[in-house]
Amino acid sequence: MDDMSELIKRAQNGDDEAKAEIISKNSGLIWSVVKKFTGRGYDGEDLFQTGAVGLIKSIYRFNPDFGVKFSTYAVPMIIGEIKRFLRDDGIIKVSRKTKTLAVKARLFSQSYYIKNGKAPTVREMCDELEVNEDELLPALESSLEVESLYQKITLPNSTDDVFLIDRFNADKGSDDELMLLRTALNELEAEEKQIIMMRYFDDRTQSEIGKRLNRSQVQVSRMEKKILCKIKEKLV
Repeated sequence: MDDMSELIKRAQNGDDEAKAEIISKNSGLIWSVVKKFTGRGYDGEDLFQTGAVGLIKSIYRFNPDFGVKFSTYAVPMIIGEIKRFLRDDGIIKVSRKTKTLAVKARLFSQSYYIKNGKAPTVREMCDELEVNEDELLPALESSLEVESLYQKITLPNSTDDVFLIDRFNADKGSDDELMLLRTALNELEAEEKQIIMMRYFDDRTQSEIGKRLNRSQVQVSRMEKKILCKIKEKLV
């Protein structure tokens, strides 16, 4: 067994020193990926930390039976982690203070994951960042990937993917599909239905909806995400 295979085996068994050595030995690999994403307004160290999370995930998922080198297996996961960060960052527009806290929380979470192989609890993050949960939770919510009606879903008994919003189009849906959609909408609570109507039929922004419902934009975003999940469960 070569040195890297032995280190991976030890890391998978909970050896933090082995995990740190793998990161050190593959730091050049992470930086080579990071260079592909320079010039986008992000600090290189932030992207490196994000890439390191992808490397850690590849350690726990790697199987020597795959018949590929660890570095070859790790590169797509490093790229994927960085792309996910770039895609999700800034989807929800928030204040500069919340944005700054979200960045600090993300960096702490990543460094904690690299050190411990698991995500920190909300309490641990609050203690580290010296904030309370009421301040931290909106910041964490602002970093989440947002459910969208433009998300692709796979229909039952079909290999074709369609956009969720297509199921809202009465001209394109079958009677059975429209019945499912009406049922899903009718089963929503009054406020949930109101949010969907204002958001996707009246084309209102989350901030505008928040003012109408006396809620923050982050709260509306959180509710919209949950509502779309409920609708998607009914339609797929």
